[in-house]
Amino acid sequence: MTKLSKYEKETIINWNEGERLASIYTFNASLKRRLADFSRNYPLLCRLERSTPEGGVTYVLDKSRLSVRLVPPYSEERKDAASAYARKHGFQVLTPGKKTA
Repeated sequence: MTKLSKYEKETIINWNEGERLASIYTFNASLKRRLADFSRNYPLLCRLERSTPEGGVTYVLDKSRLSVRLVPPYSEERKDAASAYARKHGFQVLTPGKKTA
């Protein structure tokens, strides 16, 4: 068993118009956890099809349960408003390499 690089640990979503099911092949820990929870809660809609020794999994699920969410970038006004809200309510902005008290 060869250790895979991060580049090789990909997520592939196979969605074709001719079938009712989609398949997701992934190494992503968060997505694997979410798919496992979903398949436990809704076994008729999602199931684990296979797992690999390297840590990849393939789930098959009903296409009606899967969506792609595209999130546009925040406008400067929205960033400024969020920053002002955080300052007003005492939220700390953490910057890498800077220790907090």
